[in-house]
Amino acid sequence: MSEEMNVNELPEVQEGTIVKVTVESVEDNRVIVSIPNAKYDGIIPISELSSLHVEKASDVVSIGDEFEAMVTKVEESSVESEEKTGNYVLSKRKVDATIAWKKLEQQFEDGEVIEAEVKDVVKGGLVVDLGVRGFVPASLVEDHFVESFEDYKGKTISFKIVEMDQEKNRLILSHRAVVQDQKEQQKGEVIQTIKVGSVMEGTVQRLAAFGAFVDLGGIDGLVHISQVAYEHVEKIEDVLKEGQKVNVKVLAVDPDEGRVSLSIKETLGDPWSVVHEKAPKGTVLTGTVRRLVTFGAFVEILPGIEGLVHISQIAHKHINTPHEVLQEGQEVEVKVLEVNESDKRIALSIKALIADEGAPEEVTDYELPEQETGFSFGDILGEKLKDFNKE
Repeated sequence: MSEEMNVNELPEVQEGTIVKVTVESVEDNRVIVSIPNAKYDGIIPISELSSLHVEKASDVVSIGDEFEAMVTKVEESSVESEEKTGNYVLSKRKVDATIAWKKLEQQFEDGEVIEAEVKDVVKGGLVVDLGVRGFVPASLVEDHFVESFEDYKGKTISFKIVEMDQEKNRLILSHRAVVQDQKEQQKGEVIQTIKVGSVMEGTVQRLAAFGAFVDLGGIDGLVHISQVAYEHVEKIEDVLKEGQKVNVKVLAVDPDEGRVSLSIKETLGDPWSVVHEKAPKGTVLTGTVRRLVTFGAFVEILPGIEGLVHISQIAHKHINTPHEVLQEGQEVEVKVLEVNESDKRIALSIKALIADEGAPEEVTDYELPEQETGFSFGDILGEKLKDFNKE
């Protein structure tokens, strides 16, 4: 068969045809490829090598590489001669994108985790190549604030697809979603090992007005501000710092909600165990008024220890309410009238230290009233409900 017959019988290569090519040479801004059984060689411009920006063609392909490309243009010489010349313009990018979108659509439906190398760091996030350009917004890189993303370039990271639109060539990825899923799984495993009553070491992760979140190694538990210390805590920042190691006791575990309630003060010694030494009957102490109720004032005399100054022990003169004489946060001197360690109750007096008609009143014996001065939850809750109803 003559050479002329061979050429005439070669299959026609048209625009839109996908062909297999072999890289014959690599230039700075284009690649020359051969096409089996085609009339001419093909040219792939650097812009058609990848969905990402490419500085040099050699960064993407090498001589001898084989892959599929789409014919985007057929160029033939307009000069009439027996030996016509020309070439094909092809796109590797379009074939890669067609294959990639089909695969990505399935991965999106399945919620599959994808691993990819970060090709570039741009303003607002990261860029990866998945056959098409994928973008990771800064807010979806981690589940915490990141100062600079420069260290991410060149790293292989796991992602989930959160948004895709082939028509708009839009592919949004999230590494944060992968991190959060991993933490949730770890959280579920860790919470099964935590038992109520156990004492654990943790790290203060975050502070809030109502308490502190402590990392127990995969799950955060909450130490309410009332469980930080036996003494009154006004601001959590005054007692704890982020990153601080603390011992905590597990008060409650809710696996369904993923919640763990913790206490720091339960790991400390009971302050009432030293009351008989530090606040025996007859002792004069300086304390702080913590709460005012209709029947008296609760005064903190030791860290975590509050005693009751009954309204009758506030002043020599008759008063209708403790608010007439005292205010919360006020420092006062008190005398210990009686101590009941078993019930954790202390009776105090302010007027015993105040002169009346030129002489201080001396109180020698005092019995703790059963109803009025009891520190029961009923008394305290009743006062709180009154305040709430007033509001």
